[in-house]
Amino acid sequence: MGEQDKAVVPFTLDVPEAELEDLRLRLGRTRWPEAETVDDWSQGIPLAYVQELCWTWQHEYDWRATEARLNGLGQYRTELDGLGIHFLHVRSPEPGALPLVLTHGWPGSVMEFLEVIGPLSDPVAHGGRPEDAFHVVCPSLPGYGWSDRPSRTGWGLARIGAAWATLMARLGYERYGAQGGDWGAMTSVALALADPAHCAGVHLNMVMGAGPDPGEELTEAELAEKARMKAFARTGRGYSGQQATRPQTLGYGLVDSPAGQAAWIVEKFHEWADCDGHPENVLTRSQLLDNVMAYWLPGTGASSARLYWESFSSFRFDTLDVPTGFSQFPGEISHPSRRFVERRFTDLRYWGEPARGGHFAAFEQPELFVDEVRAFFALVR
Repeated sequence: MGEQDKAVVPFTLDVPEAELEDLRLRLGRTRWPEAETVDDWSQGIPLAYVQELCWTWQHEYDWRATEARLNGLGQYRTELDGLGIHFLHVRSPEPGALPLVLTHGWPGSVMEFLEVIGPLSDPVAHGGRPEDAFHVVCPSLPGYGWSDRPSRTGWGLARIGAAWATLMARLGYERYGAQGGDWGAMTSVALALADPAHCAGVHLNMVMGAGPDPGEELTEAELAEKARMKAFARTGRGYSGQQATRPQTLGYGLVDSPAGQAAWIVEKFHEWADCDGHPENVLTRSQLLDNVMAYWLPGTGASSARLYWESFSSFRFDTLDVPTGFSQFPGEISHPSRRFVERRFTDLRYWGEPARGGHFAAFEQPELFVDEVRAFFALVR
């Protein structure tokens, strides 16, 4: 690898006004379907709400404010294993800060972490202790946000984990932590498996543990979880089946229609956030649109879905010996049994059960998320 390939280059978002005007025109020309024939979300995201969301997007939403915020944090790009990767990098003023790589999932983005970067990197400025400080790195997954879209197959979880190890080394971090939920959780585990000598610990807010042994008796809670996941497989996995098998076909609609892209994403915030029936109970409309913009502007409807195609048939359930912490947010999709988690994560040092929060924990409940991350990493610094 040449020196140019190792470069970390500052990155500034400056979306041409013509792209924003094109978005507004597309929103204004949306060809709407008829309304659902039920009075809830059981057929998908309701027409009236998508129309409200898109009206706000067209007429009131302020992308420039979010763009300036991202630029103010510090954005960079570097080439990892032949692919350009975008990331936020915020160094702490505290000399003893622990480097921490935060990885998002689908349908999330680095936007999920905007409210936690400050408290994590500069705890004193947010009422915390200097010993809880982190140097924060937030990469965009390959094919997501402003990272490059892979043009060939092969960018599965193991490769991403190895790339993240290279990224942390390139930034000069010899010892670091990893944190994630959704694909970010699986990437964090892949990173720890690829680089256990330098990964001090992994904190997860979604986990896939080992299953029961054949014939093993299940507790009442485990039986309830089994029934819960069976119901999710029946009614909640259509999106993943499409993304894991025909991401290219899906991409034509998502990359062409902003209303379609918004509906595809925001429905999951209703389903997976701990939001008491509506995503705007925990997130503002602007926050939801910020996240959608991380898909719409770079046109990643197909490439983000392709991670499912790459990874669904090759999940690995390797045992991880690196120190691990897990926070079970109550609104998360799954609620695994601790004993099954401990069979896979053999050095489980922390188990937290916050009072609120769902699948998008950092986005929904930033203060609780920060508390959980600090509590685990205090054990492994």
